[in-house]
Amino acid sequence: QVQLVESGGGLVQAGGSLRLSCAASGSIFSINAMGWYRQAPGKQRELVARITSAGVTNYAGSVKGRFTISRDNAKNTVTLQMNSLKPEDTAVYYCNADPVRIDPTPRTYQFWGQGTQVTVSS
Repeated sequence: QVQLVESGGGLVQAGGSLRLSCAASGSIFSINAMGWYRQAPGKQRELVARITSAGVTNYAGSVKGRFTISRDNAKNTVTLQMNSLKPEDTAVYYCNADPVRIDPTPRTYQFWGQGTQVTVSS
């Protein structure tokens, strides 16, 4: 199978920056899109940013202009640079890979990381 390992969360003051990284490993044939989702207490998990293997990105409206997603296809890593952080960005951030092929067959899978806490103090 495939494992996603995140790093880079932590506590930061409002206006500060954090950088999240995620590395995928295991039986990987190809990964189309990788992205970051977040879930705040009492709220549903939501998409933060996503990037395809072709470099096409999309962002949640609330983070546009502040967050930047990037990807290294050769290393199967994805990074989220978060600037001008706000208290409302506080959440557990999850790395996502979807769709993923683990062999040459067309079957695809979705994988999640374990999550990393981001806390922004006011």
